[in-house]
Amino acid sequence: MKRQVEVFTANCPICDPVVEMVRELACDECEVTTYDLVEQFSDKTCLAKMNEYGVHKLPAVAVNGKLLDCCKDSSITKERLTEAGIGQTS
Repeated sequence: MKRQVEVFTANCPICDPVVEMVRELACDECEVTTYDLVEQFSDKTCLAKMNEYGVHKLPAVAVNGKLLDCCKDSSITKERLTEAGIGQTS
């Protein structure tokens, strides 16, 4: 079963490096979906997922339906993404 990785971004200079980092770390076991709030703001799926996961700041990353702790209270780092399983085969 693939690892579901969802990235929430505002397509800005702060978000773009995180999107790129997730893409670079992702492996064959990762299915990455990017939600660009600037382009998809009226998309009900995007807004529903933000509410479901409790996204209150951007960028944000959820793995297998759970918002990463680093997206709640600190910055997103390569180490935290790796700890969440991104880029690791089973």
